[in-house]
Amino acid sequence: MAAESTTDEPPQGAEPPERRFSAANRRRLSGSAIRVFGNIADLWRLTERERLLVLGLPSRSAYRGWVRAGRAGTGLTLSLDTLLRISLVIGIHKALATLHTTPDKAVEWLRGAHRGAVFGGAPPMALITNGTQAGLMTVWHFLGAAQTGFYMEPNEADRDFVPYTDADIIFC
Repeated sequence: MAAESTTDEPPQGAEPPERRFSAANRRRLSGSAIRVFGNIADLWRLTERERLLVLGLPSRSAYRGWVRAGRAGTGLTLSLDTLLRISLVIGIHKALATLHTTPDKAVEWLRGAHRGAVFGGAPPMALITNGTQAGLMTVWHFLGAAQTGFYMEPNEADRDFVPYTDADIIFC
């Protein structure tokens, strides 16, 4: 049996938090993060107000400065909170791409009323744009559960599905 580690060292191969969350590392990620966020926000047809809410309500001038710096590739260092929010947006976008046949269907799902208990009949976009990390995480977790088969309403991909029967199972 291996002895338990008594040090505060990160697991082998993992960056220590001081480095992972450092300004230099955040600066390295920030330009591409804000560009990707802009592309997804365009695809989702987010208004500027919705973009600000997703990002935690920075001022309009700060947001516009981030976009300019991101496009120009000049020095930009986003906060850890903002990078986490963008990471959640990317995760939501990726999950939607695996669950829906087209980007338009994914946006339709985001903007349409939803029967899932966590949405209470509101569109998932209402949680995404409520200004909290919790809203983003709720949608991200819901989609993760849908990807793994825990829950999702049937959609066009399920229309022609015929349930398997015992006769379909072949033992070798």
